[in-house]
Amino acid sequence: MDDGPVVDFRRINVPGGLPRIPRGAAAAGLAVLLAVLTGFTALYQVQPEEVGVVLRFGEYVRTTEPGLRAKIPLVEDVLKVPVQRQLKQEFGFRTVDAGIRTIYAESDRRLGEESVMLTGDLNVAVVEWIVQYRVADPYLFLFKVRNLDGTFRAMNEAVMREVVGDRTVTEVLTVGRQEIESRVEARLQDLANQYEMGITIDQVVLQDVNPPDPVKPSWDEVNQAQQQRDRMINEARAEYNRVIPRARGEAQQTVLQAEGYSLDRVNRAEGDAVRFVAVHDEYQRAPEVTRRRLYLETMQRVLPRVGRKLYVDEDATGVLPLLSLDGAPVRPPASTPAVAGGGGQ
Repeated sequence: MDDGPVVDFRRINVPGGLPRIPRGAAAAGLAVLLAVLTGFTALYQVQPEEVGVVLRFGEYVRTTEPGLRAKIPLVEDVLKVPVQRQLKQEFGFRTVDAGIRTIYAESDRRLGEESVMLTGDLNVAVVEWIVQYRVADPYLFLFKVRNLDGTFRAMNEAVMREVVGDRTVTEVLTVGRQEIESRVEARLQDLANQYEMGITIDQVVLQDVNPPDPVKPSWDEVNQAQQQRDRMINEARAEYNRVIPRARGEAQQTVLQAEGYSLDRVNRAEGDAVRFVAVHDEYQRAPEVTRRRLYLETMQRVLPRVGRKLYVDEDATGVLPLLSLDGAPVRPPASTPAVAGGGGQ
């Protein structure tokens, strides 16, 4: 069978031949190419919030600050660690998209195992929390703890379960949240220092604490009853604070008035006693003069209170000339005996 002409590939004639490149130009181009490759592999950029951890054949060599830095190509590697950025871990929930309306992942069995905890009074609470932390030592953060992320999460769950297990479900759901956050934060920092993780705990925040869904309606009713009880207690205390202080003030006022009245009566009695003694002494010195002066002073006080009166002599025979029918006072004639003041003593 004829397969056609056979072509000899060992020798191909090219018209005009291949262009010859000078050795110097080729060497220069190769040097430029190597320089560019070396520049790309030797230079690296560290962002302002990061530091660079340089490894030489896998061994830690140095830590570089932010900026444009250089390393030995093919010998040194760089790991960038965000030391200024605040990192966080979420427990019991996961954030899918953070924004104005944050989107959370749907709950599953794994999230439920993280958040369901037993309290000190043998009740169950669903606790969701966030831990915010920073990298304080890049070397410890990278090399001291294997699988630091998993270890840190396990540590968080253990500490939170320990703290929640020491408190009642009422404390966990209501008044004890701030204390729990502070206790967990301090305990986590102690363990991080003990494990040499190279991190600093900034904050522990209880995101949401609720009873389990099957008992949530009953728990809400209990909360409403407790709130109503507290409201009634506050109203009773308000009424007490409104009435009791006023009653105490009125009682104190009555006591002070009685004391003032008692002091006034005592002072008046003492004054009257002193005045009586003084009058008695004067009476002993001049009985007639003192008697007449007392009579005149008494009449001066009494007569203005009895209204308009007309005094006539008991021997007078006619009264009509002295009285006015229209009620106007009439001046008695000069011959009429004493119209005013007369009576004897």
